Parts: sequence; structure tokens; C-alpha cells
Amino acid sequence: MKFPPVFRNTLTITRLLYDLDVLKAAAGLRPVPPSHIRFLRESSILKSSLFSARIEGNPMTMGDLRRTDMNAQSQDKHVREVTNLVTAYESVGVWKGMPLSRDLLKEMHRAVMVDLSPTAGSPRMEESAIFNAAGVAVYLTPAPKEISRLLDELIAWAGGTNDPPPVVAAVSHIWFEKIHPFDDGNGRVGRLLSSLILVRGDYGFGGIVPFEEYFDAYRQDYYDALGNDRQDVTEFVEFFLEAMVSQVKTSLSSFEDAPVFRHSDLMPRRSEIVEIVREHKLVSFDFISRRFRRIPPRTLHYDLSQLKKFGYIRRLGTTRGALFVMNSVGW
Repeated sequence: MKFPPVFRNTLTITRLLYDLDVLKAAAGLRPVPPSHIRFLRESSILKSSLFSARIEGNPMTMGDLRRTDMNAQSQDKHVREVTNLVTAYESVGVWKGMPLSRDLLKEMHRAVMVDLSPTAGSPRMEESAIFNAAGVAVYLTPAPKEISRLLDELIAWAGGTNDPPPVVAAVSHIWFEKIHPFDDGNGRVGRLLSSLILVRGDYGFGGIVPFEEYFDAYRQDYYDALGNDRQDVTEFVEFFLEAMVSQVKTSLSSFEDAPVFRHSDLMPRRSEIVEIVREHKLVSFDFISRRFRRIPPRTLHYDLSQLKKFGYIRRLGTTRGALFVMNSVGW
């Protein structure tokens, strides 16, 4: 591919940017309980992490996550891929205050690939190529000696352009992928970079829009648009913006489901627990504890016992594998 990428301001791009601005304004007008926003943000991070991993071949599903101990030190490769991404997406709030640089990109790669690759955080040192399913090389990546210069050009463009942030996020993603600066994990870091750019540009929608879910649902279209070897990346920009519009609409529709508690004396954490049970229908204690990693298990057990006592939830089973469901009496 010839660098730098270029794109055309098509009618489709103009329309999608307009749609995003309308949705952005609509999001600001919807009163949503802070506890529900926190829940949506946590759910979005989990989805972004899962679907970003799935795009690269991870077979896990949302159902698997609910049944799995998401320990950050897990030795299971598939679990570790997701937990690393959760940590990375949670770090976007810190990274947004740092200047985009090669060092930051290496830090992002290290977060994504720690304990998965011996070269986590280190640039590619050998020639590389991207292969299709048949094992045929479809793209020869730049030579390792060119990586630093190409990344500097990307960083300078992203920091100096006046293009709308969603367009910058899209172009930066495909630009990064074509540089292919690391041995592995480039796709995950590229999508993470897009998220960072959107948050910095005030198009993060409060962290509740997992556009990676759209990429996974339309994976072949994503691959086709991303795999285009032409300098003109208009097709990918249009696809990226379409993904954003679709996912923002889906996320905003969940605002309509924000529960209104009949009891005003619930602690915020207990309100969140009720929302989690309501959202997922059947949940285990392990699943709830993973959403409140800093809360001692004894405290969570007490929260659940109080919610059960006052009729918000019911417990199914008496063993350690018991499940919790909503009790209509409490609503």
C-alpha cells in the first residue's frame, strides 16, 4: 500500500457524520441514572474486549464470559486475550490525557499482549506478510526499518488534521493496520487506537458504544474493507462510520430500558446488582463478583442477601453454583 492513505468526502460519509452528530445531540438530552450509565459502560468495555478478540479468532461468546472466571491471571489463552483487552479499554481514560506517540502505542500493545506474546510492547523486527485463509500472501507489510517513520507520519497526521474525529479514527485504524508495526495483536491495538481517538474527540458516547460488536457481526465485510490494498481508503471509512451509527443507535435504545426503582433506599451498588440481574436474566455469584472486583466477596454476599430479603431477586439452588433471577415483587 502507498502511504499516506487518502479518502474522498463522499455523500455517504457526509450523511453518516450528520447522523452521528444527531445521535450525539440526542444522547445528551436523555436523562439516565448514573448507575445505569456505569453499568452500560462496563458492559460496553466487556463487549468491546470480547468482540475485538473474536475478530482475531477467539471462540468465546458472551455466554462463555458469564460462566467463566475472568481472572486477570488466567492461564487460558482465550480468557487472557479478553481480560487483557478489558484492562486496555479501561486504560483509555488514562491514555486520553497523554500525547499520541510511538511509546504510547507500544504501551497499548503491551497491555493487549502481556503474557500472550514474548514481544509484547516491542516493534516488529522481521519482514512480514498478511495471508488469506488459503495461505496466500495478500499483503506485504513495510520493512521493519520503515516502521518508526511510518508511525511518526500517522501520529503527526492524527494530531494535526482538521477532519472529524470519527474519520480520523477510521483512517488511523486502517493506516495502523497497513503499517503492521507488531508481530501480533495489530488488529486489537488498531481498534483500541480508534476508541482512544473517538474518546479524545468527544465522540466516545460516554464509553457505551462497542463498535467492535458490529465488526464481528459483519466480519467478512470488515476484512474486505480493511484488506483493500489501495491508497484510497474511502470504502473503509464509510464502513467504519456505518458501524458507529449502527452501534450508537443500539446503545441509545438501551437507555429506554433504564429501570426505575420503586424503592429509593437502595445503595448504588445494590441498584447496579439489580440491573445486572435484570439485564442477564440468570447470573451466578462469580459473574457478579467479576463486575465488582474491588468489593470483598463477603460484602457482595450480604448485598445479595438483602436484595433477596426485600424481594428484588430470587435465588435458584443452594449450592455454590446457585443462580440469581429477578423477582417481580420488587419492581
